[in-house]
Amino acid sequence: MATIRVCSIMSMECFRVPFTSPSEKAGSDQRLRGRYPIALELQYKLLNKGRVERLGVGQTLNISSGGVLFEAAGLLPSSGPVELAISWPFLLDGAVKLKLVMSGHIVRNDAKAIAVKVEHHEFRTTGRSLSEKSYYRTAR
Repeated sequence: MATIRVCSIMSMECFRVPFTSPSEKAGSDQRLRGRYPIALELQYKLLNKGRVERLGVGQTLNISSGGVLFEAAGLLPSSGPVELAISWPFLLDGAVKLKLVMSGHIVRNDAKAIAVKVEHHEFRTTGRSLSEKSYYRTAR
């Protein structure tokens, strides 16, 4: 196994860490992008020829820029286009709620979770947070 040199900008220290190239991972997880385990609420839209066929809710299990694994309350198809709107846990400028909207295709659906390959993603604002709204109401 090879190692790579990693340097910290903050401490100006460098150290070596193990690195496994994709070719060395034969037979194991072949993803190019790292997945991050995080539980966030989401809404999904199943699409058919650009039209919304069904709406539902779920929760993410892990996420990356290239894919999402999530649990849903109802049964979903094993393939097909889908749009996910994920409630983002941070506020824009400390005041505005965000949603991460991802569109792609369902690539796997088993008894536990649905895997989506993401083709496009963007952040959208959803309005001010509750604390911000109450601040403006009382400030007037």
